[in-house]
Amino acid sequence: MRRMKERMFSQSKPNALAWLLLSALVIALDQLTKHIAIAELQPYQPHEVIAGLLNWTLAFNPGAAFSFLAGEDGWQRWLFTALAIGVSTMLAFWLSRTPRGDWRNALPLALIIGGALGNLVDRLRFGHVTDFIQVYWHEWAFPAFNVADSAISVGAVLLVLFGFLLGGNAAGKGG
Repeated sequence: MRRMKERMFSQSKPNALAWLLLSALVIALDQLTKHIAIAELQPYQPHEVIAGLLNWTLAFNPGAAFSFLAGEDGWQRWLFTALAIGVSTMLAFWLSRTPRGDWRNALPLALIIGGALGNLVDRLRFGHVTDFIQVYWHEWAFPAFNVADSAISVGAVLLVLFGFLLGGNAAGKGG
């Protein structure tokens, strides 16, 4: 037991928890952009940014990605709250076990944590997530999303890219 405590609390190299500052930046940027969207946009009324490609469209999603479970009667709010807390806690623990210089693991983890917690703030405050970025092409439109969703998506793609496509060993190198 004593050895276990010593291993947990004494590390020879600094861990990657400092990357949580990036998570905090993602949360702040996410909340700022959502605040601006709520103040400046009318719900579900597209505001063209790039013709044929990008609108600002304020939307509210009580579900998860692609409005998964959005039609339920409210229990999904607590499910997604628990998931965000659980996943963020596990990823923060992973960061605590990751060397600080291992940016190939730390960067995607920090982005995912920031995105999950950014959307969690909305769920706890409003009971739904605020979305406002809409990408479309002709008749096809991607569901509206936000900065937090973007951080989660980019973080997940980077985890896959660094972990699988570059090989398991490439993701563990600090340089």
